[in-house]
Amino acid sequence: MAELKTKRNAASVDEFLATVADERRRADAQAVCALMTEVTGERPTMWGGSIVGFGTYHYKYASGQEGDWPAVAFSPRKQALTIYLSDGFDGRDDLLARLGKHSTGKSCLYLKRLSDVDTGVLRKLVREGFQQLNGKSI
Repeated sequence: MAELKTKRNAASVDEFLATVADERRRADAQAVCALMTEVTGERPTMWGGSIVGFGTYHYKYASGQEGDWPAVAFSPRKQALTIYLSDGFDGRDDLLARLGKHSTGKSCLYLKRLSDVDTGVLRKLVREGFQQLNGKSI
């Protein structure tokens, strides 16, 4: 079975965020980092080379593949600021409707600009996602 390449590491979150080329994306990423730090009470850690994570949970699939992953995380991708809410969005339609401009994947929330969303709603989404998974095994 292939080993997961994206693992928690000791790289500096501040140094990583400083390398984000687009000034607005960098400012948005720093703001989301501060928001997630406050909401989770956790220190941010790097996962792989481009994901900033908070907390952790252990997963195991029926296939036997297992590993650790951040309970909530983000990455300042070129196309969008990607927020990872590993527990997904089931039952959160009301919050998503109030969030503002965004798109979603299975467990990813894509934001073009942080100013396009209600950060109070984003806080609630992050808090709920974190509380669902941090320190748990699924």
